[in-house]
Amino acid sequence: MGTSPYSAVRNVLEQGCLFLDRVSNDVYTRPLEGVFSGTVGAHYRHVLDHFLCLVEGIRTGEVNYDHRRRNSLLENSVEHARLTTEALIEDFEALSGDIFQRPCTVVYSVAYGESDTGSVTSNIAREVMFCVGHTIHHYAILKLLCAGAGVELPFEFGVAPSTLRHLEAATSA
Repeated sequence: MGTSPYSAVRNVLEQGCLFLDRVSNDVYTRPLEGVFSGTVGAHYRHVLDHFLCLVEGIRTGEVNYDHRRRNSLLENSVEHARLTTEALIEDFEALSGDIFQRPCTVVYSVAYGESDTGSVTSNIAREVMFCVGHTIHHYAILKLLCAGAGVELPFEFGVAPSTLRHLEAATSA
């Protein structure tokens, strides 16, 4: 991997801190109208839940994305979300580099109408990649929701690194 898994996590979670710096608690907790339900905070909490499941899975060897905590404090307090985001950055910073190649079992319900959960073999680096990509896509949703609330976020927020590189190459050609 060109970029270390830790760097990818740090970069995407630091973008989360920037988002939290720009959004008021009122915007963060205001019920959404229209197509999206919940709150901006609920969408950000969803992102953190996946990283929290991954941290637990690093400890146990099983990453179970179905056991998200859905902690209401994370979606109702910008400050608590900020503290949790910073703690996640520290958790990943404390990991040794070889841990990313450690195998793990991943549990995640992805089929509608089936009660059984699926499990697959993976490794921690692959799950970091999943969580980072998942986060970027949710950041794109957050960016749209924030724009509707008058909160401006940087162009790069919610845009995949490969897309940013493509745009840069296209403009320099």
